[in-house]
Amino acid sequence: MNVFEVQFWIVSLVNVVLLAVKFFAFGSSLTFSKESYEAAGKLTKPTWTILLGLGAVLSIISIGSFLISLIFTVAAFVYLADVRPAMKGLRRR
Repeated sequence: MNVFEVQFWIVSLVNVVLLAVKFFAFGSSLTFSKESYEAAGKLTKPTWTILLGLGAVLSIISIGSFLISLIFTVAAFVYLADVRPAMKGLRRR
């Protein structure tokens, strides 16, 4: 195996992991109610689900587009680092 093959496999693995993160974030966004988003003071549920779902699908379709993938990867990480914890912290009474 030469250095280019190793680089190809590493980049491919990173892309698959980032795609999995996007799909996980999308799936997670579907599990919370519309009210949870409002109570946490975040963007609405439709906004997040469309953003994350579109990001996951476009990442599959446009494998070669680094910028599109980067934008939606950042959105997924923002959701996972900020929005999801805020909503998980809400308690039902």
